[in-house]
Amino acid sequence: MAKTDKHQPRFVRQMTLSDFDALFPDENACRTYLLLRRWPGGPKCPRCQNDHVYESTARPWHWQCMKCGPKPRSPYRFALTTGTIFEESKKPLIMWFKVLHLMVTSKKGISALQIHRMLGTGSYQTAWYMCMRLRAGMQDPEFRQLMGIVEVDETFIGGLNKNRHSKDRIKGTGGPASGKITVVGAIARKGNVVCKIVERTDTDSLTGFVREVTKAHATLVITDEFRAYDAIGIYNREHQFVRHSAGEYVRGNVHTNTIESFWSLLKRGVIGTYHHVSKKYLPLYLNEFQFRFNNRNEADIFGKAIGGC
Repeated sequence: MAKTDKHQPRFVRQMTLSDFDALFPDENACRTYLLLRRWPGGPKCPRCQNDHVYESTARPWHWQCMKCGPKPRSPYRFALTTGTIFEESKKPLIMWFKVLHLMVTSKKGISALQIHRMLGTGSYQTAWYMCMRLRAGMQDPEFRQLMGIVEVDETFIGGLNKNRHSKDRIKGTGGPASGKITVVGAIARKGNVVCKIVERTDTDSLTGFVREVTKAHATLVITDEFRAYDAIGIYNREHQFVRHSAGEYVRGNVHTNTIESFWSLLKRGVIGTYHHVSKKYLPLYLNEFQFRFNNRNEADIFGKAIGGC
């Protein structure tokens, strides 16, 4: 048996393009897959969760619920896509599935323009809209607080002030992060990551984030020497830090290399794939990168994504 290098990245086989074509040859296959993912035990009313619904004989993939109808003998009618991000879309479900497959299998993301080139979505705006809807569906509704060794760090998204157009430059000397978007993140060693935009990097903002995403009494929080993290220890979290300013990056198991590797993935995606991300839509891109990272060992990452749509 050939020896494997422990430093080599772990390969998790996910669905290939040929696998996708075999699994989803037509629209009905996509609808069947969505039905089984959304309602494994059979169709349920999206309003009242009633499972005693009646299939429509006139319209395929539509059902009727007598329990929550507006009037007696006037049922509530719903479709397979009611209450999902695919609702009222004019694009076929198989195109939505193809876009999602490209997104979840691209380590650093794929731009809407590239998707438009590959799939012929009709217009760039359509491809962009589909990508944004899918990113919204990647948000984790069942967030669980991080435990064990948790690294916390902040990063700044955006170009240098000197490279902006004169009308967009920030006046005065605000430092290298002036005008950039601040993102704070926390990651459990060999676990999940969570990050969000913050307006300020003061003690209240950063310690509040740590208290929100980590479990008390069961967490070692590791940061850099930024003074805003000094108050973490008074909230029942053990706190240690590395002094980057003194050239210290690793001290035993105390380091922030894991969260910094995630920042590297995020920034390579922004710089190399998307080129520019506005503050308004950055939370959706964070959803996408968090979802891919947190499901990096999931062979059926596509099915996991469909379940959240």
